[in-house]
Amino acid sequence: MRVVWTLVAVERAYEAAAYIARDKPEAASTWLEGLFKSTDGLEDFPQSGRIVPEIGLPEYREIVYRKSHRVVYNVDKSTVSILTVRNFAQLLDLAELGLD
Repeated sequence: MRVVWTLVAVERAYEAAAYIARDKPEAASTWLEGLFKSTDGLEDFPQSGRIVPEIGLPEYREIVYRKSHRVVYNVDKSTVSILTVRNFAQLLDLAELGLD
């Protein structure tokens, strides 16, 4: 399986890192690197994340990163598409996922 990050997901990841950088610039790059690494296991285990509760469809899943962020992804036959990254304090925007 191939893991691909969408432009929206990359933007959300960098937005979160920029927020962290306000207080701890050195921690932001470590956080961001860890976030991207956290999805590496999806190549071999794409079903390892839980089904996104707001959607309820098995092809839309999420993993939790550092107990604060959701990494929402879609699984098809050969690709895992990382769709967005959200802090748990934020509502999930279904329009970002193409599900509005």
